[in-house]
Amino acid sequence: MWDSPRLLNFAADLLYLAAALLAAALTWHALVHSPQLALRRVVLTGDVVGLAEEAVREQLAGRVGASFVAADLERVRALLAELPRVRAVEVRRAWPDTLLVRLEAHVPLARWSDGQMVSARGELFEATPDAALPQLGGPPGTEREVVRRFLALRELVAPLGVEPVQLVLSARYAWQLRLSNGMTLELGRDDPRQPIEARLERFVAAYPRAAALADRRVDHVDLRYPNGFAVRVPGLSGGDDPPQPARRRG
Repeated sequence: MWDSPRLLNFAADLLYLAAALLAAALTWHALVHSPQLALRRVVLTGDVVGLAEEAVREQLAGRVGASFVAADLERVRALLAELPRVRAVEVRRAWPDTLLVRLEAHVPLARWSDGQMVSARGELFEATPDAALPQLGGPPGTEREVVRRFLALRELVAPLGVEPVQLVLSARYAWQLRLSNGMTLELGRDDPRQPIEARLERFVAAYPRAAALADRRVDHVDLRYPNGFAVRVPGLSGGDDPPQPARRRG
């Protein structure tokens, strides 16, 4: 070996590499444990109030590390992503001693049928259910469509001075809407020739006249008719009466 220049050069290269790796390791160790490069602050921005700043800081307490350069940003993201209502997390270093954490929260729109909450984006997330929010539901994978239809139907019933409190898409893909005045609307299955929005718009236009003719509270409306709708009026003939047709004219 000692007579082979090639082997000697190879051994020298290995020694140089080992020395370089050792120097790098010592330098990294010094940086990680340097008091001048200690992690001193974690600054939270974004939807901090909505997520409860105390809960965020408690989640990070003692789990980030003491070094600015060695702080594991992916671990910080993962820790905060575990919190309820956290939708997205951005983490970056700010020289010389700060981590900047930007949080985005889910904004609850309604309760979902499986006990989760759903946002206006149609995204499900875990959070304490709020009984004051509407109730939505549908088959798995339909969350975005149910939310989209809920927002559209809410605009359509606004002229009646009511709010939707429940919208359900059944396993057979039939829609049912319940309003804040206790009225339930059977919208049926969607049809390209007559979407549920068109049926509801027709009902909203005719309802004041139909309600005046009934002269009492309407609790159930069937909108699955091609040219009109049927209403159920409690006590109209002293019992649980079948829906009474109310054909729209014009």
